[in-house]
Amino acid sequence: MLAIQKNFTKSFYILLSLPATAMGFALSVQIAALSWILNTKFGFNLEEIGFVWAAGPTAGILGQVIIGLVSDKVWFWGGRRRPFILIGGTIAALMLLALPNIDVISEALGVEEVIGVAIAVALSLDLAINISFNPTRSVIADVTKEGVVRTKGYTWMQTISGFFGVVAYLIGAFIGNYELIYLGAILVFLFSIIPTFFITEPKVLDEVEEIIETAQPKGKSNIPEFLKICLAHAFTWLGVQTMFVYSFAYIKEVIMGFGTTESLTDIQNNDIGFTIGIAFAILNTVGFILPALVLEPITEKIGRVKTHTLCIAIMAIGYSLVIFLGQSTLSLYLLMAVIGIGWAAVVSLPFAIMSETVSQSKMGLFMGLFNLSVVLPQLVASNLGGYIDGQEDKSVIFIISAISLGVSAVLWLFVKESQKTKVQLSPASSH
Repeated sequence: MLAIQKNFTKSFYILLSLPATAMGFALSVQIAALSWILNTKFGFNLEEIGFVWAAGPTAGILGQVIIGLVSDKVWFWGGRRRPFILIGGTIAALMLLALPNIDVISEALGVEEVIGVAIAVALSLDLAINISFNPTRSVIADVTKEGVVRTKGYTWMQTISGFFGVVAYLIGAFIGNYELIYLGAILVFLFSIIPTFFITEPKVLDEVEEIIETAQPKGKSNIPEFLKICLAHAFTWLGVQTMFVYSFAYIKEVIMGFGTTESLTDIQNNDIGFTIGIAFAILNTVGFILPALVLEPITEKIGRVKTHTLCIAIMAIGYSLVIFLGQSTLSLYLLMAVIGIGWAAVVSLPFAIMSETVSQSKMGLFMGLFNLSVVLPQLVASNLGGYIDGQEDKSVIFIISAISLGVSAVLWLFVKESQKTKVQLSPASSH
């Protein structure tokens, strides 16, 4: 074990964050380029784009749970999570390379319907991300102690991952989505492969648990609390995924003034891609700056759950403001910064909150089950394409998102702060 891991140094947190960063970067490329390329290059309408996006969550329903359960029990290639990170990262990189070449692959296979190949590529990409995302998050819980140290692990994960997410969107905006895709394939491969060989995983998961006297028995999962967290998180992701999949249509029609199926010039398509890139770059800039610098200090004062609930409520307000004020690129950019406050919490705090309601020895399984609160809402959002396509006013995209986040904020009010967290955050526990 490296000294940086024993001492939980900043360099170790950075190293520990890179595998999750790889998957986050792959997801950023997917968000920035998938809907855009399907519409502008292949002429898919919103309903067809929704079908493509639905492929990944469908696979993730079983994939995350199975991989999580298996990764708790196996040990090969020198790790419990390492093998799945290596395999998933490699497949994700290859599928990114396939993304702009869907038509070439379709022709080579003799398949007339491009949508079938598009679904296959999207399915493989999303499944690869699902295979790896769970282990990349679980390994953070495996090698950190409960409480502040673990929260720091997840906030650092989001800081590093969020920074590269911003870089991804800026590349897409200022250089081009095709360049982003090819660069993404390289980065995803390297960040998945290299760091795993410098992180030592414990063979017995209970070895990394901090011994804390609490009302909750050591190693016992609090299932009712876990389910409340999942339900609240599900409504968050319904709103977030609706924005991710269909915001390009809002930008294209409401802000740019073009029809969804209207044939556009390359310059016009690039303008849409630029606006998408800048909007999500702003979202992720706020998303990666806040966790370590702002949210972590706040959680030490009022707790993770209250902090997260407040951020989700702000995100709901941000979506609502887009409906009434987001008809220009400038106003959209400003409101994406507000929405980014919620995004900063979404990608950092729920994992730490959830991880302390379940048994350490079953972390992979519960991470997989927790991911159902992401993939099931993603599946619902992906099937909204036909409905949204039929609406004259594409503001309905943000109406759905605002309602979903509002419901989520209310549900988070019923989630209790972990007793373990309270012990860690109390003044006495810091001495």
